[in-house]
Parts: sequence; C-alpha cells; structure tokens
Amino acid sequence: MENRFGFKDMVLATLIIVLIVVVLLGMVQLDRQWKALQSIGNKSDDQTRLLASIERTLNEGITVSNGNGLNGSQPTTQGTTSRFPKGDPFADFKEAEAHPDFARGDWLIDNATAKVKNITYPIADDLYSQWIQARVTEGLIYRDPMTLEYRPQLATDWKVSDDGMVYTFKLRKGVLFSDGVPVTADDVVFSFEYLMNPKVNCPRLRAYLENIKSVEKKGEDQVVFTMAKPYFESLDLCGTLSIIPKHIFTKYSEEDVNNNPGLLIGTGPYRMANPTGWQPGQKIELFRNDLYWGRLPTFDRCIFLEVEEEAAQETMFGNGELDIFATQPSQYERLMKDPKTTQHANHFAYDSPMNGYQYIAWNEKLKGEPTLFTSAKVRRAMTMIIDRDRICKDVYLGYAKPTSGPFAMASPQADPKIKPWPFDINAAKALLAEEGFTSRDNSGVLKDATGRELRFKLTYPSGIATYERVVLFLKDSFAKAGVIMELDPADWPLLQKKLKERDFQAITLGWGGAIESDLYQEFDSSQMQDQGDDFMSYVNPKLDQVVEKARLTVDVKKRMDLWHQAHAILHEDQPYTFLFSRMSLRLMDKRIENVKPSRIGLNYVYVYSMPCPWYVPKTMQKYKSQ
Repeated sequence: MENRFGFKDMVLATLIIVLIVVVLLGMVQLDRQWKALQSIGNKSDDQTRLLASIERTLNEGITVSNGNGLNGSQPTTQGTTSRFPKGDPFADFKEAEAHPDFARGDWLIDNATAKVKNITYPIADDLYSQWIQARVTEGLIYRDPMTLEYRPQLATDWKVSDDGMVYTFKLRKGVLFSDGVPVTADDVVFSFEYLMNPKVNCPRLRAYLENIKSVEKKGEDQVVFTMAKPYFESLDLCGTLSIIPKHIFTKYSEEDVNNNPGLLIGTGPYRMANPTGWQPGQKIELFRNDLYWGRLPTFDRCIFLEVEEEAAQETMFGNGELDIFATQPSQYERLMKDPKTTQHANHFAYDSPMNGYQYIAWNEKLKGEPTLFTSAKVRRAMTMIIDRDRICKDVYLGYAKPTSGPFAMASPQADPKIKPWPFDINAAKALLAEEGFTSRDNSGVLKDATGRELRFKLTYPSGIATYERVVLFLKDSFAKAGVIMELDPADWPLLQKKLKERDFQAITLGWGGAIESDLYQEFDSSQMQDQGDDFMSYVNPKLDQVVEKARLTVDVKKRMDLWHQAHAILHEDQPYTFLFSRMSLRLMDKRIENVKPSRIGLNYVYVYSMPCPWYVPKTMQKYKSQ
C-alpha cells in the first residue's frame, strides 16, 4: 500500500503548526504580562515607600523657600512647633542624628536568655516576648525615660476631661501597618475590643483594661476612651495600648490566634519577615520597617539569640557574637578587670524602679487543697529563716539590696518606716511552734503532732548559675532551721505551665517594676481566676479594698498613703517572701554609641515602644544586609 501525504494531511499539519505558534506567542505574552505586573507591583511598593518617606518629612515639618532661594530669600521652617503640641516624639533621636559620626546600618545582636515559645500579641506576655513586641507594635503615646513625660506616637495630640474620665486622642495621618495597610480609628477601637474578648487568652492585659468602659471612633482621626471609674494611670492605660491591625486579626478565629505562636504585626520601626507564621526554634530576627511613619531606626536588623547558659553567653560576647551581655555580679566583677573585655566593651551598672524585685511565692492552695502556707505565721517564719543581707553580699556582691515589699525602696509608694523582716531563726521557730511545728525527735527536722515533716519543693528557673547559688543557699538555710527544702528546677516553658496550673508549692522568680506600681494584677483575690497572676491563691479582703481605693484616687498624697497601707498589709502577710532588688549590670560592645543613663535606667527601655537612639558609626559597622 502506498503511503501518500495528501491534501488533508497538509492542512492538519498546518493547523498543528499554527496552534503551536499561537501557544508560544501566548506564553510570551503571559510572560510579558507577568513581568509588567511585577514591575507595577515593584513600582507600587516604591510609591508606597516614597509616600511613607513624604509622610515622615511632613511629620517633621516642611522647609519652604521662595523659588530657588534667589534675591536674598532664605528657607523657613513652618509647622515644626505646631506639629508637636505634646513634644517631639523623636527629640532624643534627632540629637543622636546630629552627632558627627551618626549612621544607620549594622545589626544589634541581643539575647533572651531563655527559649522563646510565643511572640503573638496579645497572647504572649512574658518579659522576652515584650522586648520583641515593643519593637514591632506601637501605642498612641509613650513615656520618655529621660523626662518621664508622655510623648506623642500614633497620636499627635490628646486632651483629658476635667473629671479625668474621658481621654480623646487625635490620630496621626498617613501611618501604615508594616504590610502597607493604613491605620484607622477602627483599628484602635478593635485593639481594645479584641483584648476584652474573653475568648482571647490574655487575662493579664484584660485585668488592666477593665478600667476602660469604652473606646469609640469620633470622625476619621479621633478616638475617645471613656473610663468605667477613675484610675490613677488612666492616661498610660489608654495611651500605651498597642494598636493591632483589624484586617489581619479578623481573618483568624480566637482559637487560632491563641494557638499561633508567631502572629506579630504593627506600625513600629521593625517587622517580622513572616508576621503570621513564626515558629519556636526559628531565628528571632526583626527587619527595619521601610514603611515606618517616623524617623527610620538606626539598625537594619535586631536579632535575639536564645542562649541560656551564662558561660556560653560570656564566650559569645567575648567573641563578638553578642552585642549586649546582661551579666551576673561575679561575671561583671571579673570581666571588669579583664583587659580583653574592657578593650571592646563599655559597662553599665544602674538601679531603676523598672528592675523590680525577686521573690518566693508561697502557694496557699494546691490541687484545690489548702497547704501549710495558708498560715501567715508560717510564711513570715519562712522569710525570717533567710539571711537576705548575706545573699546580697555573697551572691550578688553588693549589687542587690533586701526589699520589704513590692515597691522600689526609693519610690514614694514604699513606706520608709517598714523595714525588711530580720534574719532570726529563733523567732522563726517560735512562729512555727505556734502552728504546731516543733523538733519532736533527734532528727532536727520540724514536725507537727501527726509526725508530718515541714517539707516543701522550691521551683526555680533551671540553667542559671546565680539562681542555682541562691537556691542552694536557701536549702542550707532552711535545713539549719529544721525545714526540708527540695529542689525543683524547670525550664521557662515548664515554669509558665506550672504557674498557669498553680502546680507548685513555692516558686522563686522576679517581677519587673514600674514608675508607680499597681498591685491589682499580682495580689487582688480576683486574679486567682482565669490564669491571673495571683497564682499563689492569696486572699485578703482588706488589701483588696485598699488597692481598689488607691487605684481610684487621683490625689497623689492620698494615693501614697493608701499604698503605704497596702505595703504594711503585705509586709505582715508575706504572700511572697520579698527577697531583694537587683541592680542591672550590662556590658555592651563599644561600637554601639549614644547609650546614656536615664531616670529609669538607660535612654532606651526594652519594654517601651519608643525610638531607640543607639547607633553604630559607619567605620565600626560589621554586619551588612543583603
């Protein structure tokens, strides 16, 4: 049979060729369209960044000149004062920019000293998550650490009603979240309402915000906070609420947010590379937010390591892998004498009300049953067994002082007449005898009439050498008094779990401080519920009444009198053994400039959403962003 290529075959082949050509042309066209879309997207991003830059310029005041400045006309600055009726938010930052060696660039390598398990705002509320959140989120105002005055942030101005019950904030225009979506008054209202949602796992923040009755939008650029009752920190409470994006959080259920460890996005100078999907174990790396409304921050990146061991931290700091080293006293004393360290590091030793205090919390109810620590006499005896002066001298080398309560000793909140309970084992044993614990045999261990030993476990953070020294000192001290103390070390996630479940007998930790502390969160009996911070199940109706009255009292002198009453009650009850307040001891790489002391520590406060005035001169920068 002949195999001929006929007319029909030619037509079919031609059609196939035409089809192939059409497909190829279509692919080329799609590729061109994709590239065009990419170009449009890039131009859009560039325009967004340009608009952000223009907004930054407008916020700082516009330089206006007549034409090109000829005929003797001089440029004049308009609006600089009027734009900052409550103070320039970047005044200290601008002072740094005026330094001859000021430069942007380089990375700041810091350390969290514990494994960070959650950074989601508002779910994560431990110290290290607050450090990270403060660089990413912002409030309407912030407190200047140098003057203690409030400065504008996302608000440009505010006013307070005569009765102190209504706070009206005027919002800054042109502010964008780090994903480029504009901030509106609706986001401010949403931020409050979201935290007040009982399905959102943020009981600590909600406890504070209960003083706010409502947050309402008034026009496009104003929000009004109305208080449920007078509160001495109302301005701070309303103004420092972190603003979160409604368009992001409404995409998720409350349960999804509660279980998401890495949802963090805001308006701040830094951003997460993946603002909705960070996971524990991944690098904690913050990038400069190019859409930031204010002065662009100095560091390209802020990185937080998670090195727990003190010896490892010291080695990394010595090798230049870590820029900031929060040292223990023995390390600080030794490294201050080390020429290699002093050659590349500056040192800072400072006291601050922000440093707070160390404590032992005595759990009064374990698994629903009363414990031996339900007795104030037992708790007071536990305190008197501990030689806190010796701990401060021998372990902290004089960089700590015993404290008598929850207030900084130099604060007007603290009653100067109340002194720490003395170290007195005999007096402690007398108190324990009143509760039925005496030495009934030759063992030296105190027992009650049923033969039950006076024994407890002390839970504490593992992997920290100074904590280990303190707890071993405590164990020895209690043994000398006939009390058996067992050691219960735990890493940070386990500690948090124990606190939430109230699954401990005694626990030693520390609280950060404040310029003026509010005792409600830690000691009010209502905070036993909903994973509040009265995790030791302490109840004293008299203290509840005094604290509530103090919170409602605007008159400073009357409020201080009430805080003194609260101080006296806690001193007698000892729900905590108030151990001591430590000084902060920091070593910092010398390439970091403009680090100064302030009224509350240094001129940058880690838990404040505020501009960081630190920088690295160009000649000393060692990290380059790709």
